[in-house]
Amino acid sequence: MLQINMFSTADKVKGQGVGSAYDELIAMLNAHFSNEFDIRINDWISSDISHYHTINPTFYISTFFKKRGRKIGYVHFLPETLEGSLKMPWLIRKFFYRYVIAFYKRMDHIVVVNPMFIDKLAKYGIDRDKITYIPNFVSKDEFYPANQSQQSMLKQQFGYSSDDFIVLGTGQVQTRKGILDFAKLARKNPTIQFIWAGGFSFGQITDGYKELKQIVDNPPQNLSFPGIVDRKKLVDFYNMCDLFLLPSFNELFPMSVLEAFSCGKPVLLRNLDLYKVIIEGYYQSFDDFNQLNDQLHRLINDPKLLVQMGKKSIEASNYYSEDHLAKIWHSFYIEQAKKG
Repeated sequence: MLQINMFSTADKVKGQGVGSAYDELIAMLNAHFSNEFDIRINDWISSDISHYHTINPTFYISTFFKKRGRKIGYVHFLPETLEGSLKMPWLIRKFFYRYVIAFYKRMDHIVVVNPMFIDKLAKYGIDRDKITYIPNFVSKDEFYPANQSQQSMLKQQFGYSSDDFIVLGTGQVQTRKGILDFAKLARKNPTIQFIWAGGFSFGQITDGYKELKQIVDNPPQNLSFPGIVDRKKLVDFYNMCDLFLLPSFNELFPMSVLEAFSCGKPVLLRNLDLYKVIIEGYYQSFDDFNQLNDQLHRLINDPKLLVQMGKKSIEASNYYSEDHLAKIWHSFYIEQAKKG
């Protein structure tokens, strides 16, 4: 059997996409390849492949040990993508950013969840031939569509009317996620219900914490912040909503969009270059707040378009499904083991 050691603390911080992506991968590998891959978690025994999901200093030290086998780095972020997420003194930030790249350079091969990272990593001096793009995915067993009757029941269960139009956003409460626009949209549309499922995963070091905390503690009457929702219960929030909205200014490969796709929900996103590369044609977009508000009303007033976009989401979810990505990961690990 192929010995694969996963190094990760991604699931120690609740409510972040890196942890969700990690959990999905481990579950998929155990479900599909338990007879081929021996998966260990943070085990220091020798292995054919060491797959690093997070960049802990202890993990960095381990890369200098010969028994680590082929070292694979999972790149979920770059220094520039952390802007708007964490607030750090400039000296600490400068050191941390250099450390991030040093960690990636210690790897024998890199996996990126964002194809646009390839050019950026190359500029940092990492060989393009050592970079592979493999997208995130979600399990259809955990995120699945509900019928109209079930949606109405969920709305009533959470204290809403079955006739309420609900807009859902999920993810960490961060400035870069567009929370300020989300709250502004709620204030401008008091007859529409808004929910943001997520919280301050990194506490007070979150960029813009004070302003965001004030909004979370004193939201408009039609905006709810239930906090960090257990991943197994998130499906109810997706199935309860009529539209998924992620107004982020900067994203990597958001698990939340894949989760919304898998639940068959219409998706509205800010017009980012990343989305054009990976999910073009499967969502509606906007450039600024006025366009966001216009798009919201356009979708509300066009039920046929909502249904059409829901079908597009299902199409997207079939491509980013567990079964499809399982074949890709299997081929990747086998190939890397041969190079070890």
